Amino acid sequence: MQGVVASADGTRIAYEREGEGPALVMVDPALGYREFDNIRGLGKLLAADFTVVTYDRRGRGGSADTVPYAVEREVEDMAALIAEVGGRACVYGFSSGGLLALQAAAAAIGVERLVLMEPPIGTDDDPTDAAFTAEMAELVAAGRRREAVRRFLTGCGVPEEVLAGMEPSMPALDAVAHTLVYDCLISEATGSELLARVATPTLVLDSQGSSDDLTGWAARVAAALPDARHNSLQGGWHGVPAEDLAPVVARFCRAA
Repeated sequence: MQGVVASADGTRIAYEREGEGPALVMVDPALGYREFDNIRGLGKLLAADFTVVTYDRRGRGGSADTVPYAVEREVEDMAALIAEVGGRACVYGFSSGGLLALQAAAAAIGVERLVLMEPPIGTDDDPTDAAFTAEMAELVAAGRRREAVRRFLTGCGVPEEVLAGMEPSMPALDAVAHTLVYDCLISEATGSELLARVATPTLVLDSQGSSDDLTGWAARVAAALPDARHNSLQGGWHGVPAEDLAPVVARFCRAA
């Protein structure tokens, strides 16, 4: 089922809902949406046990956008979606989508449990973060969308072979390049102080095939959260096969 909810500022957020059972909201990473999917295959498997909600984050796909951007507006988008499915939900966030999920949990909007797949949180007050955000904003403002996408991906350490495989998807990524600034701002806003305030039971996952920075970030997040466990699964770079990931997510969310 497809639908639209209005966020607190009036922005219309497009979503898809599938399955029956406890609510599970899934949050895309940077550049992810229905035209460049990272999570919907996993969502289809989880729909056997949950009411799964996937959505286009603001500024992407079927969702609208309202300027100026603020991290709080994206949290309000999630609040509207959670209210749509009864006011309580488990939330799964992949990569920088996990950072947004943490922001939502800290805001106490009905997040009962969190599952985070390789949330990219580095050290606090890293001056390179603001510089990277400014670079993304400058490229987008100049209309250099493809350059912004490539710069973001290489800056995040995406391997060359993965970049090559993404080449056919570049037009879809160009369309949402402006939202890279949004994810950069979320990253800047998500540090140890916020983690210490997230009391939500959380499962932090990583792939044994990922690079040391990704697995190290996952371990750091799990250690910093008041109520978290950490698990490494077999997989490739920054990903675990959906058929292996689904039962792990389902087990944890069913415990809510």
